[in-house]
Amino acid sequence: MGHIPGASFLDVDTDLSSEPGPRGRHPLPDPEAFAHAAGRAGIGEGVFVVAYGNMGGAERLWWLLRHFGHDDCAVFELDGWHGPLASGEEPIEAADFTPRARDDDTIQADELVRRLDELVVVDARLPARWRGEANPIDKKPGRVPGALNAPWNEPLRDVPDGELVAYCGSGVTASVVLHRLHLASRDGKLYPGSWSEWEQLDLPIERDEGDGLRP
Repeated sequence: MGHIPGASFLDVDTDLSSEPGPRGRHPLPDPEAFAHAAGRAGIGEGVFVVAYGNMGGAERLWWLLRHFGHDDCAVFELDGWHGPLASGEEPIEAADFTPRARDDDTIQADELVRRLDELVVVDARLPARWRGEANPIDKKPGRVPGALNAPWNEPLRDVPDGELVAYCGSGVTASVVLHRLHLASRDGKLYPGSWSEWEQLDLPIERDEGDGLRP
């Protein structure tokens, strides 16, 4: 298929995440590691970043850039590109990226479990996984108790007012929901470990029938 001419490449598994482990399948990258990857991709002060990709990769980069203090970024749907495509490596001029991590856009498992009754928790996984049906990805099928379902691959439905937390299987596609909320002038927090961390901890799990966004 190729890529938009001049585009650099960042890998979700190796550039936009740390090694999988107790913090989940796609833990947030360390600031220094992300700074190195972003700089290698030509991202630095004064650069406006247009991210595109699939399966939540573009929105993950968008979220990470904002998390590390680089707000000059947007997401582009590749379906809207009608120009030429290129192949092979691109000559990218490296830049200096200075990470300035925010401390108000994430929530960790211990705080999340303490505040379940006061938060609007949104699960971005597909409905079958949200319902807790057996599947090859989740070792312990289920959801965070009280979580609403807003699948990442469907248009975002109305979400109740309140302080919002989004999660998914490993913290990647939840960024899609957060990006859509941002476009609607509403921001939320990411639970970075998402279900791949939650299922490893001795925390409550909810399963039942239903589909879609539920009160």
